[in-house]
Amino acid sequence: QVQLVESGGGLAQPGGSLRLSCAASGDIYRINLMGWYRQAPGNQRELVANIRSTDGNVNYADSVKGRFTISGDNAKNTWYLQMNSLKPEDTAVYYCAAGTNVAGYQYWGQGTQVTVSS
Repeated sequence: QVQLVESGGGLAQPGGSLRLSCAASGDIYRINLMGWYRQAPGNQRELVANIRSTDGNVNYADSVKGRFTISGDNAKNTWYLQMNSLKPEDTAVYYCAAGTNVAGYQYWGQGTQVTVSS
């Protein structure tokens, strides 16, 4: 099993920044795909960004390209989502997820609230 613990959510003003962290523990060898999803009230959960540890390939949702950056620290078994130029529409619960590029996301964090408001 893999356990994921998120941190770093909170309140930010429009145009501000936040950084989310996701620390993984347990059977880390099981995963090579790490990502961030978000879900706003009344909306489906959507992929924000992901990164593949085998080759460093990253992907972003169109809505966050140029503003958000996903990165990882293998030594700490942690990955991050740096969120800049935040907009009110970025308000959501953000979840980190992990799995493999074959089986998909199998492990999920508990979620952290991000609110962008003046």
